[in-house]
Amino acid sequence: MPPRRLPTSAPPQEPRPASDHTTAPGLDPAGDGSASDTVFYGIVNGLELQRFVPGQRLVETDLAAHFGVGRNSVREALQRLAAEGIVELPRHRSAAIRALSPQDTLDVLDVAERITGLLARSAARGSADADCAAALRQAIDDLADADAAHDSAAFASARRRFYRTLLEMSGNRELRRLFPAIQMPIVYAQHRLGSLQALRLRDYRVIAEAVLAGRAEAADAAGTAHVRNVREAIGVETARAAATSPATRAAKR
Repeated sequence: MPPRRLPTSAPPQEPRPASDHTTAPGLDPAGDGSASDTVFYGIVNGLELQRFVPGQRLVETDLAAHFGVGRNSVREALQRLAAEGIVELPRHRSAAIRALSPQDTLDVLDVAERITGLLARSAARGSADADCAAALRQAIDDLADADAAHDSAAFASARRRFYRTLLEMSGNRELRRLFPAIQMPIVYAQHRLGSLQALRLRDYRVIAEAVLAGRAEAADAAGTAHVRNVREAIGVETARAAATSPATRAAKR
């Protein structure tokens, strides 16, 4: 893939409270709002918003200008992104957003399926927390409003709050540590699913209903089913793309 250049000025960034360090999905409890954080979260969330794509080269000078930070902060962010498996740092070449092979994608989805089910199950145990329950309901309302308004940035923000609330309800420190490491941002960036937002809203409502009712088994099943639905949608999209590729059309002639 040829290098994709960044614009010389950054698009407006959504203000992020100090506790809102969720990615897509993920949570970084150690984030401190530093210049390095600006680059780190800008790239991760930019994957979801299609501002960055798998395979894209990341030139330090471009990133520094794009995010309005120094090159040292860019280097620090790239090292963190490499540690998370989102960016690759080849020797003697610019950093690049990691691109997943078909098997890599399946492996990520296998892990996400089990972790998302566990997250929902654990969150159901916190259903008695009135503040968290209200926050989860508000996240679902915000997701629905953003979907109706066709506002992808607002939907992404509400989605991060949805997962952050589930993590808070779970009270599980290991989940808070492991959940950000799942490479779903790259999966979603690499597989542009037209039906994804509607699928998410539908599945998130089912997850929230089970969590708020304190039904751990049903919440686990809903979380697991969500990732299975994503896997199925990716399979359909991949098959459609293969069927319409120039090589396939040429073979049919």
